[in-house]
Amino acid sequence: MSWIDNIWYSPRWYHWPAIILLLPFTALFWVLSALRRMLFRLHIKPSVEIPVPVIVVGNISVGGNGKTPLVVYLAKCLRQQGYHPGVLSRGYGGKNASYPMTVEQSSIVGVAGDEAILMRRHINCPLVVDPVRPRGAMELVNKHKCNVIICDDGMQHYALDRDIEIVVVDGQRRSGNKLLLPAGPLREGLWRLDSADFLVVNGGLVTNGEYLMSLEAGQLINVKYPNKSLSISSLTSPVTAIAGIGNPQRFFSLLEKKQVKLKEKISFVDHHAFVADDIPDTTVVMTEKDAVKCTQIAHDDCWYLPVSASLTNQFESQFLQKLKQVAADKKQSKRK
Repeated sequence: MSWIDNIWYSPRWYHWPAIILLLPFTALFWVLSALRRMLFRLHIKPSVEIPVPVIVVGNISVGGNGKTPLVVYLAKCLRQQGYHPGVLSRGYGGKNASYPMTVEQSSIVGVAGDEAILMRRHINCPLVVDPVRPRGAMELVNKHKCNVIICDDGMQHYALDRDIEIVVVDGQRRSGNKLLLPAGPLREGLWRLDSADFLVVNGGLVTNGEYLMSLEAGQLINVKYPNKSLSISSLTSPVTAIAGIGNPQRFFSLLEKKQVKLKEKISFVDHHAFVADDIPDTTVVMTEKDAVKCTQIAHDDCWYLPVSASLTNQFESQFLQKLKQVAADKKQSKRK
């Protein structure tokens, strides 16, 4: 773990001097974020209402909590129920000349961002990238005729009005030391969880009112030649594991749980821009999010492990019931 991860998630007595030094910056962060929320609450800053249900998937902490697999799960679930969903992404790590941008199968990471390209592989519905969330949402409604919007990582983007909030929590790290940035990992205080409609826990134990999400691993797929696959149980020799995600240890732990012998574990920052020198000349296993950036630089023995979200029937039924009520209320308000 890095020193900041230790301070946030495994603080010891000798970390407290550093935490105390960061507290004035945390106080400033609290003041600015509270002022921003107040401006939206008083309608000084506008929050745009979308004519179809908007589902926001987000978290109150920084780092990878498992939002992207949940967004993919929701998109597939809604299509199965007869909805025409659209996914809205910030497109972090990508840069396009103009927005909103519809992500196609031919789109590249440098333009759309790694998470958007990953989702494009797995969802069969429109996907729009736009840093201005309300504009991107209206693109999905007007151009793609979507009747429900799933906003990936939009918890703190109050300019976009939302009807359902789903908060994803890392079941291993939870809220760490429970402090706001930068002394802790939180973007908003724990009080924010009380206003969310659903609290989804990615692994670990759940309490009353929480829903467990498990990440199920598929077969290994070759990064350079995606038509080649490999059973994870066939990895008998030690491999090098690479992860440039919010919580690399979660990926390493998953491999170890699958009885994969790890010769080396290499961590990079989230959304790391990979170069050829980052990939050792050994058998390499990486995340799918990293693999979308390594297609052109990977060697023949590079593999990625896709994962998919699995949730309880209880969550699905209650989520669909909530969405049905929201959709009915939207239709009713249109008639008035």
